[in-house]
Amino acid sequence: MIAVSPRLGEFLTQATQTPDIETALWRVISEYLTMKMEAVNREIAVFETKWQMSFVDFVSACRNETLGQDIYSYDVEKDYWAWERATTLKRHYETLGAQWT
Repeated sequence: MIAVSPRLGEFLTQATQTPDIETALWRVISEYLTMKMEAVNREIAVFETKWQMSFVDFVSACRNETLGQDIYSYDVEKDYWAWERATTLKRHYETLGAQWT
């Protein structure tokens, strides 16, 4: 059972063009996860293009010190942490998506 205010319920059904609140909420959640996945995939693609490798290969190059740059430089570490965050979020959203479908 879903309980929302009448105003919110009306907004959800109108915005999603669905007949009931539960369907509207499912649609909102599904579309939200899709948008988040698209955003995180774009972010990952920027790093893959910049470094010409996957995150797994980037981590390996850092560990093996074969990246060709100082792995302790600000730019490398900044990209490492941002890229790791993006890949972690991607796994998180994939897990949520699998639970909702």
